[in-house]
Amino acid sequence: MDKLIWPSTRARYLTIGVALFLLFFSLAILADTPISVTDDRGVSVAFDKPPQRIVSLLPSLTESVCALGKCSALVGVDRFSNWPQSIQGLPKLGGMGDINIERIVQLKPDVVLLEKASPVVVRLNGLGIKTFSLDVKSMADEERALQKLDLILGTSESLRVWNQIQKEIMRAGKQLSSGNKNIRVYFEVNPAPFAAGGTSFIGEILTQLNLVNITPKSLGPFPKINPEFVVQAKPDVILLTESTVAGIQKRPGWNSIPAVSKNQICVFNGDQNDVLVRPGPRMGEAALIISQCVQEKMSSSR
Repeated sequence: MDKLIWPSTRARYLTIGVALFLLFFSLAILADTPISVTDDRGVSVAFDKPPQRIVSLLPSLTESVCALGKCSALVGVDRFSNWPQSIQGLPKLGGMGDINIERIVQLKPDVVLLEKASPVVVRLNGLGIKTFSLDVKSMADEERALQKLDLILGTSESLRVWNQIQKEIMRAGKQLSSGNKNIRVYFEVNPAPFAAGGTSFIGEILTQLNLVNITPKSLGPFPKINPEFVVQAKPDVILLTESTVAGIQKRPGWNSIPAVSKNQICVFNGDQNDVLVRPGPRMGEAALIISQCVQEKMSSSR
């Protein structure tokens, strides 16, 4: 009986082996196939092969490159890129207003990834340095950015990364008890104050968690808010950074806000804030941070 089964089993393994060889061979060919990808400026950027030397000038793009498995291709990043740990030793090339163009030229990147509004695009292009611009404000923007980076990098990880984000957001929603959903929240991005509006990725996360964002979609992704607006909206929970919380009590009328009078304020440290305000592959982790704090604050007030 074993002698009769063995040939078919062997043939099956040979078939699988041939299929895997053809798959890897096809991927190798595709990796060297010239492609053209349109960035968020509407500019078509051509690549003869996946870039081996990448400069990223935005933390969320740095994180996305790493999430897609290409951290090793990064040769320089902006000063705010600090995750994952493996990039800590890379050259820091400044921030939005003081990008070190000379150092970028010295690094000889195959492409520079940066945001659509970056003022250095024209200058870099003029120096013969290829740029690829992305404008990520919503969750759909991030999904599209991952897909475009997949094409540029010659990877096929965007679906896996995106599905992981969705799974974490679903898990975050399950962390909230039914009694802690549909509560009114205010998310302050910085003490200007700028808030996370309904059309921002943060606002979309709040919606997916069944929390009611007091900052409406009509105001845009990250509007500057009149502090009186928050007083009138009476949020049940306020979410902000630890650097901002000290000034909350001094804002006129804020002591009357339920979130303030009941001390239902989620205060995030620097590392948590990085996760929360970057529209990148850690958005699922951001949802978990938010849901855990809201759950704790609402439970402790009962």
